[in-house]
Amino acid sequence: MKSTTLRSAVGVVVAGAVSAVLLPASAAGAATPRPATVDKATADAFGRVAAAVLTERTDALVDGPAHRIAGKGGQKAGLSARMARTEGSDVSSLRTRKKRLAALGEVYTAGATKVSVDGVRVTGKRATVKVTETTTFTYKRIRGDEPASTGFKAHHELGFTAAKGGRWELTGIKATDDGPRAVNAPAPKQAKVAGVATTTPSAPKADTSWPARAVPKQRTSYDYAAMAAYSEKYWRNYNPDYRKFNEAGGDCTNFLSQALKAGGWKPETGKSADYRKWWYDGKGQSDSWIGVNEWSWYALNSKRVTPLANVFQMEVGDVLQMDFDGDGSKDHSMMTTYRSRYGMPYLTYHSTNTYRKSMASILASYPDADYFAYRT
Repeated sequence: MKSTTLRSAVGVVVAGAVSAVLLPASAAGAATPRPATVDKATADAFGRVAAAVLTERTDALVDGPAHRIAGKGGQKAGLSARMARTEGSDVSSLRTRKKRLAALGEVYTAGATKVSVDGVRVTGKRATVKVTETTTFTYKRIRGDEPASTGFKAHHELGFTAAKGGRWELTGIKATDDGPRAVNAPAPKQAKVAGVATTTPSAPKADTSWPARAVPKQRTSYDYAAMAAYSEKYWRNYNPDYRKFNEAGGDCTNFLSQALKAGGWKPETGKSADYRKWWYDGKGQSDSWIGVNEWSWYALNSKRVTPLANVFQMEVGDVLQMDFDGDGSKDHSMMTTYRSRYGMPYLTYHSTNTYRKSMASILASYPDADYFAYRT
């Protein structure tokens, strides 16, 4: 959660590549009657379009010859000509990302994407379609001790416009999760924002050069295996003993705090706004439990963490935070739950719920972000 200021499904499931919807749809024609709703066949068509677009993005990162999912185009839904060009450019950028990943020693041998349609809302000639993407990548065993796979669940909102002949054209797609973008999500075209001051104590930025000198953990009273086990148990199925903050700025730091508590961090009670305190109970929690910046201030002030010079020095139980746009305010928190023998950390987190995402894939997706690594 970045800030401490709190702010009818149709049941279609589409799995794998869809070959009938990726060609540009026909140009919009004369005015069409306002649709009162969409039938199941149209909702299914929306799901196939979403699955085809997201599957092609996944396919662009998998080892092997690149290819487009082609076909004659569906009768009920397809891409607008502009959207087809945009997706072509985005897929090309993902192939470049695949090369950056390979340079960091990461290759995927397979990828699988499933899409479920969560809801459709029609207003005049426009339809808004909400979907959930579940994607898994299989790691190539380059050095032999990579995890078997990585996966995530992401949510998207698609915009369709009614066109000639009752056909719907996809005109836009955006991710609706907080947290780092998925590895198969194209980078947005945006300028870096001017800096904004933060409150002390401040964490130093971590270097991202590879490889990095190892910094082994010293023996402590904390159970780092328990931290990792908790994260990997609840990354997708949330622990019902805790409140969720997905709709209030993101659940990432709340989830991180749960894992740290599972590994032995003891609460320090006090006023919720006091960043020197860290606690959670049935009625509330400290700002440092759920706020990205506040957690950093607490963790540094309490000396429960020390900064690491390089992100590749993180080991199991260590924490990574990101400032996506370089504005001086941290945006996301996550925990290292696996480290390979050759020094690659793998991170698990909420807000774009993700399992064992490598540091390489995070850097490839966010080359211009600022990173902060903490030894717990």
